[in-house]
Amino acid sequence: MYKKLRVGVLMGGKSIEREVSFNSGRTVCDHLDTFRYDIIPLFQTQNGTLYILPWHFLHRGKITDFVDRLANEAQLINWDDLKKIIDFMYIATHGRYAEDGTLQGLLTILGIPYLGSDIFTSALCMDKVMQKTTLINNGITVPRSITIYPDEVKKLTVSALIKRLRNNKLTVPYVVKPSQEGSSLGITIVFEEEQLPAAIETACFIEPSKKQPVLIEEKVVGMEFSCITLTDYHTGNLLPLPPTEIVPEKNSHLFDYKQKYMPGRAHKFTPPRCKKQLIKKIQDTCMQVTTILGIKTISRIDGFVTSDEQVIIVDPNTLSGMGPASFLFREAAEIGMSHTQLINHLIETDLKRHGMLEKILQQEKKEIKIMKKKIRVAILLGGGSDEKEISLESGRNIVYKLSPQKYDPLPIFVNNNMTLYILNQAQLVHNSTQEIAELLKPSQQINWHDLARKVDFVFIALHGGQGENGTVQGTLEMLGLPYNGSSVLTSALCMDKYRTAQFLRNNGFAVPHSFLLNKNEWESDQQKSIDNITKMFSFPLISKPADDGCSMLVHKVVTNKELITAINNIFTKKNQVLIEELVTGMELTVGIIGNDSPQALPPSQAVAQQGILSIEEKFLPGAGENQTPAPLADETLVLVQKTVEHVYKTLQCKGYARIDCFYQNKNESPTGKERVVILEVNTLPGMTPATCIFHQAAEIGLKPMDFIDTIIKLGLQEHQSYYKGRKEKEIQTD
Repeated sequence: MYKKLRVGVLMGGKSIEREVSFNSGRTVCDHLDTFRYDIIPLFQTQNGTLYILPWHFLHRGKITDFVDRLANEAQLINWDDLKKIIDFMYIATHGRYAEDGTLQGLLTILGIPYLGSDIFTSALCMDKVMQKTTLINNGITVPRSITIYPDEVKKLTVSALIKRLRNNKLTVPYVVKPSQEGSSLGITIVFEEEQLPAAIETACFIEPSKKQPVLIEEKVVGMEFSCITLTDYHTGNLLPLPPTEIVPEKNSHLFDYKQKYMPGRAHKFTPPRCKKQLIKKIQDTCMQVTTILGIKTISRIDGFVTSDEQVIIVDPNTLSGMGPASFLFREAAEIGMSHTQLINHLIETDLKRHGMLEKILQQEKKEIKIMKKKIRVAILLGGGSDEKEISLESGRNIVYKLSPQKYDPLPIFVNNNMTLYILNQAQLVHNSTQEIAELLKPSQQINWHDLARKVDFVFIALHGGQGENGTVQGTLEMLGLPYNGSSVLTSALCMDKYRTAQFLRNNGFAVPHSFLLNKNEWESDQQKSIDNITKMFSFPLISKPADDGCSMLVHKVVTNKELITAINNIFTKKNQVLIEELVTGMELTVGIIGNDSPQALPPSQAVAQQGILSIEEKFLPGAGENQTPAPLADETLVLVQKTVEHVYKTLQCKGYARIDCFYQNKNESPTGKERVVILEVNTLPGMTPATCIFHQAAEIGLKPMDFIDTIIKLGLQEHQSYYKGRKEKEIQTD
């Protein structure tokens, strides 16, 4: 029998980059080739405790969502146990204790082969001071800089510091950064020298447990880039991927944490918008740096190209972030490598170095794979709504997580005009819908009518606007194509928050008191509108669009002035504003799956820092907090689940949905009885990698690939008359 290689994926860790690491580890687990490997998710806590991570924790948005439950629900192990548990370690941890040689030393002692560079190279590349010295001594250009050591931080005066900077030909602006951190953490751009002491202290103590030297560098002006270099293990030669040009957001002087990890932030161009000779110069320099530092398997080299075409290296890395849209996957896609193919390649490179690859390949040749006819699935992503960036994240996540044994995915970009374009792998990984739109060619365009002959099923990953309001659903009904989610009527109704609330109130459900304000009413008599609102509601209250999601333009207002500003902001894009009472209690979000017999998933408590969930809290790794299941008594959780199941059936939802609500206990409820207040119903909820519906599904044993498979099955069952009798193909729904 074929024995799979047991791959441990280590995530979390002791460094301040633990949230980014968790995002990387989840991505690796999601895309590891399950035909070849058995996946063992491993999680290290901040204090160093090691666990085998339960799968139902893997798709949480933030480590704090589950860390307190590890002791009771995860398998505690020690490092020596790993020798019996795994055959290979895929390092998805970042920063200190992960890329600095310490982990590599431990794995060497245990005799466990691992991803990436050896002890010395890892330690050298993590220390920016020694790393820069090594590069300078080997003829590589790096930014001019000085080093401030921890013992100098408190006693160094501004005047002495300025003198030292001048002696090294350094003037404002400066880049002040820690010498041993990544992900732009602790970096400050200083434009006034009086700001230097505070910036230096921030960098030195960014990791409170261990102070570190600080670099003060010149701020290089030019095209910023990041370039991944792999190893072609067949030949032993380095394989530089097409670099990525990075354009930070307007009025931003640094490619910071949010721009790196929030969907649609900053602009990234792969390959860069420059001549081919300059791209080659970047790649050649990055290969030089990789060789000089002795980096193995994978390097990520960050730098700048100046106006006189000088390549300046800023930060070499022995590992790279592995989030779904990271530089690593983006650049690999340019040469036609999918996420799974790239991860396979990295592991194979190190297995080859350890003499383990040939045996695995020979075993695979003996395996007989039974191939079934695959279902062709179009995934619609993008669209014209304000939620198009989240749709891009959702859509490509669906593409990547469709079972390769069962489905043939066809990613289709929907532009602002609802025109369709078939995307290639390289386009799919781009950072924003704008970037993708600029790369599209006329030859990629297809008509809606063409979908019926190209695919068997359409997965709508669009959010808001025409993707969710019945428009696309009606189109697919006319084309006779099965799709995921609810019908035309239910989609159109649930997209209108005011109508949905009125419908639910008339059916006996608790909903917030609300008032619908039209733009023409507002423009004709603003004061009258304000008077009407303040007669009905007391502050604080909520203002939001009547037909948008993802926390777009949602405001909690406490004064007339704030209310006027919020309404005006919404009317710049919308024709209706929904005013609601502020509901108190525990905010919950609940996923539901099913057609005629829906099942509510375990509810999550949504913790909002400012009273209203922001888009960052929903989608930025480490920014939001969801507790699943919500910290409520079992009988209360059942009450919530039964209520939302009833809402789901009343609205005739199908497939899946996410219902946001508040639970009020007897003291919080104005009725004196506990109740569930329904806020809104999302018929096409976000499907980004860390969205809460995935970790709710994981609580009942459904991994993301299984959950998506279930949604498609439900869609096929709901629309089975569409494909009955199609003799040219057989589509199974069981």
